[in-house]
Amino acid sequence: MYGVLQQATIPDLKKKKTQMKEYTYTEKKDTRSGFGDGLLEVGRQNPNVVGLCADLIGSLKMGAFQKEFPERFFQVGIAEANMMGLAAGMTIGGKIPYTGTFANFSTGRVYDQIRQSIAYSSKNVKICASHAGLTLGEDGATHQILEDIGMMKMLPHMTVINPCDYNQTKAATIAIADYDGPVYLRFGRPSVPIFTPADQKFEIGKAVMLNEGTDLSIFATGHLVWKAILAGKILADKGISAEIINIHTIKPLDTEAVLASVAKTGCVVSAEEHNRIGGLGDSIAQALASSKPAPQEYVAVNDSFGESGTPDELMEKYGLTENDIVAAAERAISRKNA
Repeated sequence: MYGVLQQATIPDLKKKKTQMKEYTYTEKKDTRSGFGDGLLEVGRQNPNVVGLCADLIGSLKMGAFQKEFPERFFQVGIAEANMMGLAAGMTIGGKIPYTGTFANFSTGRVYDQIRQSIAYSSKNVKICASHAGLTLGEDGATHQILEDIGMMKMLPHMTVINPCDYNQTKAATIAIADYDGPVYLRFGRPSVPIFTPADQKFEIGKAVMLNEGTDLSIFATGHLVWKAILAGKILADKGISAEIINIHTIKPLDTEAVLASVAKTGCVVSAEEHNRIGGLGDSIAQALASSKPAPQEYVAVNDSFGESGTPDELMEKYGLTENDIVAAAERAISRKNA
């Protein structure tokens, strides 16, 4: 059911405070660096891996791969649609292309090329997208795409992955080379806590249990996973036992893990740095509606564009903090008990 399981402390509901596994970190690092380091490592492992970039080598952390494998790296310039076409063609010769640009340009700008040239014929292209979501920061609404997960998950044959920290992004980057088919790999710009194991095995489509609980289920993805852990600590101090699950693969969704958790807890919070329409929350709601309906609260951007600001300011303004997860959890539990 689950991927890499973390040992969780089983809550004792007789106590005033509910216990939760303690997560700590010693370093923060951007997930795009996890992609860059993973790309270099998988390039060393597999000679068929090639890199393509649309004039953003530094931002995508692809410089090390370019330096070590110049004959396997293609700088296409500001021509993202052409990059997708080139990548699709390279798969016919057995290559495994990793394309790199901002999430906005990896999806919205080139949706037609992805749909027609990659997804339709299930080409083995790895669409690697940095600077996703609000935490792109000061570049503002034109670059802060909040619809990309929805756009990609609606495409037949497309796998959608959104890892939570440097280590998991590196592991995912390496793992997708062995997966035959198109993949959308989403990561970001800001430095975030590294709290998952460096030696983890990344299993596509398998949720990761972070903390077992009995009162509600929190399903989080990407940067919101750490926020969910912080929220779990606050909830534990209030005597609320939260089951926290990292959904790094949004498509295919680990429906078995979702339904098993909700069968135990009876209510749900979904947390994501994405529009509330079309993202992880909707995938979970669809799974519940067809099998086990339960009260669900969304922590997501409420159907709006972003704006310029620091990542922390934007996460606060658009309701994507640990306190917002706590408030959503209390609403979900109240609905369950009504």
